[in-house]
Amino acid sequence: MRSPALAAVVLGLATLAAAHSAAQTIASWDYEGKRGALDWGKLDPAYRACSHGHQQSPLDIRGAHLDKALQPLEFHYIAGPVTLENNGHTVVVHVDHGSYIVAGGVRYELVEFDFHHPAEEAVKGKLTDMDVHLLHKSADGKLDILAIRLAEDAGNPNAVLATLWPHLPTKAGASEKVTEMVNPGGLLPADRGYWTYLGSLTTPPCTEGVRWFVLEQEVSLSRDQLRVFAALFKVNTRPLQDPHGRRIEANE
Repeated sequence: MRSPALAAVVLGLATLAAAHSAAQTIASWDYEGKRGALDWGKLDPAYRACSHGHQQSPLDIRGAHLDKALQPLEFHYIAGPVTLENNGHTVVVHVDHGSYIVAGGVRYELVEFDFHHPAEEAVKGKLTDMDVHLLHKSADGKLDILAIRLAEDAGNPNAVLATLWPHLPTKAGASEKVTEMVNPGGLLPADRGYWTYLGSLTTPPCTEGVRWFVLEQEVSLSRDQLRVFAALFKVNTRPLQDPHGRRIEANE
């Protein structure tokens, strides 16, 4: 009979081995090629929703239904230092705790935001040059994503990007801290009208049950800012997904 101490050691080693094995089963992925977006669902059982889900994102926004009962989004973003991480698929901006939005009376804390080139969300079949996704999480673990579409303006640099871009880590796995104060609210357009629908993460494992808010008004970035990001990520966009009859609503 094993002693309690020996049993604890055996259990601990088994747990570590199981965790290591699970980590090894998570497949690497990309946007193009053999591990590209069209094959994500085949790469790993954990990615099954990518090919079999019926609430996948992104969508082409068209035929939205006006719902006057939808409340405006409340934005409570604050300035602070951020950390930029190149995860090999995009640049993720990690923010300090304190920024949040209120949607439908529920508070969602801002966790991070990242960028896609070109934009993932289409409006009546048209994609803008880039977009930024701001990921939020509620106290009970529900996710929502705010999508802001970015369009090139040859002469006007985006103020927030002007602060971030000099610190873009160029190699996968690299990160860089930005000590200058960055307020995510600077990315917001003047008009905060939105479209909303129930969707998913746009990267593996393509988790569903994510509430999307796509702002109707575009935000500008300069040609140089667009070129800098495109040099790092030529294409990091998931193709548009089948809506499967989902209802897209507009608040104005």
